[in-house]
Amino acid sequence: MPNSPKSQNNLSRFGFKNERSGAHLARTIMHDELGAVLSYLNAPNAQKSDYLYAIDDENCLGKRSGKTRALTYRHLVDLYSLDTSAVLFRALLYFWQRDPDCRPLVALLCAYSRDSILRSATPLILVSHEGTTITRESVEACIDEREPGRFSPATLKSTAQNINSSFTQAGLLTGKVRKVRTRANPTPGAVSYALLLGYLTGARGESLFQTEYAKLLDCSFDRALSLAEDASRRGWIVFKRVGDVIEVVFPNLITAEEMEWVREQS
Repeated sequence: MPNSPKSQNNLSRFGFKNERSGAHLARTIMHDELGAVLSYLNAPNAQKSDYLYAIDDENCLGKRSGKTRALTYRHLVDLYSLDTSAVLFRALLYFWQRDPDCRPLVALLCAYSRDSILRSATPLILVSHEGTTITRESVEACIDEREPGRFSPATLKSTAQNINSSFTQAGLLTGKVRKVRTRANPTPGAVSYALLLGYLTGARGESLFQTEYAKLLDCSFDRALSLAEDASRRGWIVFKRVGDVIEVVFPNLITAEEMEWVREQS
């Protein structure tokens, strides 16, 4: 993500976050909980207050206490915003409904865009070859390297466990105790969402397939191109390629006002 204060302020309008803290200090990407609440509401135009009501008042996630319900809502907001005025969440809903197989990766991509703690450990996962064991201690070291001494050993341990669990939920790791690097399962919806995130942060053309978001897809450039073409045929995005020239636009996902924000950044 761009690091200048102005860029971060602009990106926050789309739903990105770059705060020092993150939900992974306490939770994982909460894929199952997100899926449950989205299935319960099943309403693309639901307001943030509707999600709060479903989780807190109607206890759609079956939590035992009001405190737990409130914390669950807060963590889901930290990870996903639950606010359809933000294109990151609105687009998540769009692909969640149309491409069920994309859900683990789309959840990871959205959480990655909003949680700096998760981002701090991601390079370790991405550079690890398939079959490599990812230890909790190696993830702790990644987190501590970014801000040495910030977290206690206990916090580092629990946060590393949460991050490993998140990558397991997304399909980049396997195993309950021993975490092993594996290949994720990119789909047309996941590729489209990653391209959208890259587009919002300023990437264009072929560089859209080389962003930090595209790297989380765990697939080759040619495979990503093929999946983008598939998404375009389905009418989810517009993908055009003439020789080495690539154009991707998102008429179904970005509002006119948001396009003005995109142009401001350019």
